[in-house]
Amino acid sequence: MEHPSRRTILAGAAALAAAPALAKRQGAPAVISNPLVRQRADAQIFRHTDGWYYMTASVPEYDRVVLRRSRTIAGLTTAPETVLWRHLASGPMSGFIWAPELHWMYGKWILYFAAGPSGGGADVFRIRTYALQCDGGDPMTGRWSVLGQLQTPWDTFNLDSTSFVHRGVRYLAWAQREPGIETNSNLYLAPLASPLTLAAKPTRLTVPELPWEVQGFKVAEGPAPLIRNGRVFMTYSASATDARYCMGMLTARDDADLMDPAVWTKSPVPVFQSSPANNIWGPGHNSFTVDERGRDMLVYHARDYREIKGDPLFDPNRHTRVQPVRYRADGTPLFDPPVANGAIPAAV
Repeated sequence: MEHPSRRTILAGAAALAAAPALAKRQGAPAVISNPLVRQRADAQIFRHTDGWYYMTASVPEYDRVVLRRSRTIAGLTTAPETVLWRHLASGPMSGFIWAPELHWMYGKWILYFAAGPSGGGADVFRIRTYALQCDGGDPMTGRWSVLGQLQTPWDTFNLDSTSFVHRGVRYLAWAQREPGIETNSNLYLAPLASPLTLAAKPTRLTVPELPWEVQGFKVAEGPAPLIRNGRVFMTYSASATDARYCMGMLTARDDADLMDPAVWTKSPVPVFQSSPANNIWGPGHNSFTVDERGRDMLVYHARDYREIKGDPLFDPNRHTRVQPVRYRADGTPLFDPPVANGAIPAAV
């Protein structure tokens, strides 16, 4: 096997560094390299009608809500980050801050997040969902304040709220522990009356029960809707947040009553999971966006090593990554294995 020379390596590196500028001059999207943003987990990238890509995510310290934006996905890597809100000094929102999600709804910017109290012990996992609201049209410069707590039928562990509109109805999907069901969290869906009030009794979409959903913990969390090709696809994440973390998917016809649990079918196997070949581990907690070419893009976090010392929750290196979504002939999404670090291959 012939080894590349130092000159060849340097030439290749220079070409890669010049690629974003060349792409910009030619009107093509800049080259996206993974990790897109380091040490940002539970990432959401939201392309608004103003043409900006907004990105929010959990930070390793779990102490604040952050937001960055760019005109391109690739530009998010170096985009300045603004702190919108910090956890409080005491009370139910003084501990862990998890999984923020930004939405434009009801004519204002709303940001869902999960929070618990400080103080140590099991009580720090008394996680509930809250929302922030912005007082202006620019979420980067507006003033953010706490709107309140999400009201669900049970005062139990809940997180990972996301909202979407389908056939004129605004829905909320989220993860929650339901009394009487011995799991860490299940997935639920309900129409909204307001950002924090459900308009109907929630539907339980799925319970973690398959072998790949219950490794370490019995978890279904991080729902993410993708409405394409006559169907509503709802991806979600399962199992512990180490290398066993993976992504599942529910599917319903787009003309079905989404509040009827019988219309949803679950993939019997993970649709996205660790890639030993590419050295990407524990991919999950995804969202979806579209790139500048209009391609659907999968946004997720993962580590680039398998072994973790201590609690995976406190390992900071879950990095935000993106890659295109392909579709099978029948219109269902095909998620290629998580790509290796570096520029996303053109063939993907």
